[in-house]
Amino acid sequence: MGKKHKDGKKNKSKKKDQTEYTLADLSPALTQAARSMRTVLSRNLLESGLYAGQDGVILLLAETDGMTAGGLAQKLGVKAPTMTRTIGRMEAQGFLERKPDAEDARLTKVYLTELGRGSVKAIEMAASACDRTATLDFSEKEVRNLVRLLKAIDNNLQAEAVPFEEPDEI
Repeated sequence: MGKKHKDGKKNKSKKKDQTEYTLADLSPALTQAARSMRTVLSRNLLESGLYAGQDGVILLLAETDGMTAGGLAQKLGVKAPTMTRTIGRMEAQGFLERKPDAEDARLTKVYLTELGRGSVKAIEMAASACDRTATLDFSEKEVRNLVRLLKAIDNNLQAEAVPFEEPDEI
């Protein structure tokens, strides 16, 4: 039976995970959460004809249309050959088109098509549904703290390659 407050009403708080976690649990937990998030987002995007990773390309081009494949690859943190294959596939699907740069004909730039621009709303809706599922039962404050902490982790990892060090023995 649930504990009662001073006012005699039952405490309806959900049972919290009482597991003690350590720093060693961080990488596996974060990696698994990211995989699960990507899986759900990919499933949500299938209806619009998009595959994993393509949403990032479309959202980036929606902000800055007319980027090179190398620029896209750098911004999205993937290798150039991977981006070239992704662009080719998305071009075949009708989301993107490649055009020579007007100022430097040696460069080819990537642009969204009407279909690509039209898919932005579907991507935003799929991401929003995934976010709601991922943060079910989280308060707004917990979501803000989670995002702040994840951004801090990303900034720490982006700042420099962290050298491997043996943990100090206690």
